[in-house]
Amino acid sequence: MSIIWFLVVGLLAGLIARALMPGKQAMGLLATLVLGIVGSFVGGFIGSLFTRGDWLELRPSGLIMSVVGAILVLFLYGWAQKGRRVHA
Repeated sequence: MSIIWFLVVGLLAGLIARALMPGKQAMGLLATLVLGIVGSFVGGFIGSLFTRGDWLELRPSGLIMSVVGAILVLFLYGWAQKGRRVHA
């Protein structure tokens, strides 16, 4: 997979995950790209749990599992940030 294609899939996965996830995610285009790339690796790890072979192998996944991974990353990030909010 070329690096350009990996970045395009990462950006698409991040955009789709942000659109599907309820609530407001205050992030720019670069953060959305990083979200999609991290989601791709999380999705690849989740996918490797259901296949034979080395389940600790870190590999990128396709668009669907990238979106699933990005949604999971967004959920965990929101959950971690919930306790940090300061109510004035």
